[in-house]
Amino acid sequence: MLFIAAALLTASIHSLGVVEAPTVPVSAVISSAAAGTSGPGRPERGTQPAVDALAGASGQRWLDALEAAAPVTLRAADDDSRVTATAMDDPPSTNLVANWWRALSPASRTSLTDDAPVVIGNLDGVPYAVRDVANRAALAAGLTDTDTPTALASMLGQVRESLEQAPDDPRKYLVTLDTRGSGRCAISVGDLDTAGDVSVVVPGIFFSVNGQMVDFTATAGDVFREQATLAPVAAPADGPGNAVLAWMGYRTPGISDFMSLDLAHLGADRLVRTLDGIRSVRNDHQPRLGVVAHSYGSTTALIALSSGRTRVDSLTMLGSPGSAVTSVDELGVPRGEVYIGGAHWDPIAGTGFFGTDPGRAAFGAAALDLVGGSDPADAGDVFRQPWGHNDYLKPGTASLHDVALIAVGRGDLVRSGHGPGDTPDDGVVQASPDMYLVRPQDLQPRD
Repeated sequence: MLFIAAALLTASIHSLGVVEAPTVPVSAVISSAAAGTSGPGRPERGTQPAVDALAGASGQRWLDALEAAAPVTLRAADDDSRVTATAMDDPPSTNLVANWWRALSPASRTSLTDDAPVVIGNLDGVPYAVRDVANRAALAAGLTDTDTPTALASMLGQVRESLEQAPDDPRKYLVTLDTRGSGRCAISVGDLDTAGDVSVVVPGIFFSVNGQMVDFTATAGDVFREQATLAPVAAPADGPGNAVLAWMGYRTPGISDFMSLDLAHLGADRLVRTLDGIRSVRNDHQPRLGVVAHSYGSTTALIALSSGRTRVDSLTMLGSPGSAVTSVDELGVPRGEVYIGGAHWDPIAGTGFFGTDPGRAAFGAAALDLVGGSDPADAGDVFRQPWGHNDYLKPGTASLHDVALIAVGRGDLVRSGHGPGDTPDDGVVQASPDMYLVRPQDLQPRD
């Protein structure tokens, strides 16, 4: 049944023009995205031994080598796929990076940001305002490079469009820009370095930078604005305001591999680093940190939060196909702060395809009451019921409002318990006709 649902999702999404960008060779990507290099794969004379030494280092040695490198070496290293892969795929721990960065002199920070923007822009543990400067420099370099491959130029164009904002919009920060293959990107709406409430939104299948980043960032903006309206009822937090991270920080599966958990495990590792990076940068002033995970993204989040390597203050799952996690007690989330929502016309929610359905009463998550109606915090507001698999975070829905309430520490206003429609404890998913019905209008990313 899940295969049929995914096929329908794919057909509808492709009919709307949402397709994944063609794969671009790593060497072409790095040479085009790096700033101040001497040409694709050709470091400046005399720098190669230093770059080789940096490429062979790891952990604290790698950080120390970056600090000691001359500008010419940094520029060459930023054009070397071995060095950039360390920053993106196998970096030092976020605490090591954060402490290293704090100890650097202002001159060293400036040199690293200017001469190694690809490395610094993608290094968890570096402050997000710095990463934004570095990644925007790499973005600009890639967009102006006449040798940039067409597919890469299209991807970078989508990132640039995602960063556009009206004068009254909240500030956006480009905190991840990995242009290898089909790409990875993360854009924060609001300041991750200072916000009291931080939400990380994790997408599900069929999301790509070239196809969905503009819409995904706009969705983060909708979550941000809904949270901002709740400031009068928000629980106290350590910091002003809120921030929402549109985290397309892993490659999501397509129709050929959506039944595999391989990408979920890879994504979980990256999500752990992202969450730990937020904690490390904030040091003693910790935000209220929550994850909002949709579809396959909830499977990814469950793997990350059951690893014992990270923790958050809340987890909200929407349209989840489940995971091997069988109880909230296995998660790095306070008891009572795990939430689950499933729309009536969502063919994915409740399937338990990847193991246990988190909507089962035995799992222990609080079920969201998504039928719509008035706001318990303000009787003047009325919200509509979400329907399709991609409807949860649209403006005006009860689900978006619930997500925002949880993010600002008011999950007490959204708990509905478990009703008679829950999956029985015998583990058998009771199919109903509407589980097989998916309308094209339900699959549109936005109205």
